[in-house]
Amino acid sequence: MVYHLAVDIGASSGRHILGWLENGKFQLEEVYRFENGLHEEQGHLCWDLDALFANIKEGMKECARIGKIPSTMGIDTWGVDFVLLDEKGDRIGPAVGYRDSRTDGIPEKIYQFISEQELYERTGIQYAKFNTIFQLSAIREQNPEMLESAKDFIMLPDYFVYLLTGKKYNEYTEASTSELVSLKTNNWDYELIANLGIDPMLFRDLSAPGTKAGNLTEEMKKEIGYDIEVILAPSHDTASAVAAVPTTDENVMYISSGTWSLMGIETKVPFNSEECRKFNITNEGGVEYRYRFLKNIMGLWMIQSVRHDLDDKYSFAELCDMAEKADIDSLVDVQDERFLAPQNMSEEIKKACAEAGAKVPETAGELASVVYRSLAVCYAKCAEDIEKITGKKYPAINIIGGGSKAGYLNELTAKASGRTVIAGVSEATAVGNLAMQMISCEEIENLTAAREIIAKSFDVKKYN
Repeated sequence: MVYHLAVDIGASSGRHILGWLENGKFQLEEVYRFENGLHEEQGHLCWDLDALFANIKEGMKECARIGKIPSTMGIDTWGVDFVLLDEKGDRIGPAVGYRDSRTDGIPEKIYQFISEQELYERTGIQYAKFNTIFQLSAIREQNPEMLESAKDFIMLPDYFVYLLTGKKYNEYTEASTSELVSLKTNNWDYELIANLGIDPMLFRDLSAPGTKAGNLTEEMKKEIGYDIEVILAPSHDTASAVAAVPTTDENVMYISSGTWSLMGIETKVPFNSEECRKFNITNEGGVEYRYRFLKNIMGLWMIQSVRHDLDDKYSFAELCDMAEKADIDSLVDVQDERFLAPQNMSEEIKKACAEAGAKVPETAGELASVVYRSLAVCYAKCAEDIEKITGKKYPAINIIGGGSKAGYLNELTAKASGRTVIAGVSEATAVGNLAMQMISCEEIENLTAAREIIAKSFDVKKYN
């Protein structure tokens, strides 16, 4: 049996999932899981990359312990975040996360020398104050010495590849989230980078997903106990997830539902008109240089935070059940930046309802109901926007990722949007990661063939 390993790291947790083909279908086995989250360091919200890498290695060792050593592996994470390396290849400073406030006020300064319109036309990426372009500009303004001593810019999944192999890459799908990649070249917009006052030499030309990054260093081989070939998966988790949409229909709408809800379509040409910019829809890179024309929606981060506010005493399934029974019709704007990193999500939701003159949720069920119903309304509006821009009708929405298990939210989405909701594959990110490894190794011919296998391999549920 030829095994492959997907290391899928999200903002709240990570997992190692082994995958292989058996009787023409995908088989999956989760072998290791670990926690992730932001912590305070030097006055910023930061990721603990040392702990994450220790867990990556531990999960690899677990494969050997169970006697299932993979032949290849790929790593995916969220987008936009990065580190700088010095001339010795060591990390400079902490890995500040996208929810940190260091970019407050930065976009307005950038727009003084390049307009929002031109930036969107060049990159096709929607505005978000945490985009890499603004994070780098914040460093240039607040910690210029970091850029002066930097020799390499590297995004987080590629940083872990570097630690394993000693090889430095910038992978296309992950880089596309930065708002620094040219729609014309599918490479860094070096002119834009230089105009920001940042050395373009920090950036390596982009590598396509499926690129063979190399094998482990001698040091890593000894520590892990075996060698393995590392392949650049679609390093952005949403790119991996979208690769696993279980259909070969070219006319499909999806929601990759997790901490964030990424809702959109796949297209071979970008949409970067002024109308698209005003709708704040993005053109992120995908497999085979397809564009993921989608909107970043706050997603299950809100319900995860509410659950934490309640000391995690309810499961997500229990919150769904309580939300369904709650008697409240209040809504909030889930896209409001006030929900990005509040001290207490439940209190922020209550405050937003009070300010709008709506009923204030008090119970856990009412809070969950407000979140789920608000998400469904946001999804329906996004579907309408995409149809208006593309001139196409999308009668169904494929929901993939962990959120595909949220039955009540799926029902609400079907009702609010007037569309059939097809829910599954829940482990889409890992499956897309694995599929790209298999394509790279010529076990699967291409993306279309992979999707045919995925459609046969996993059950889906329909909500009319």
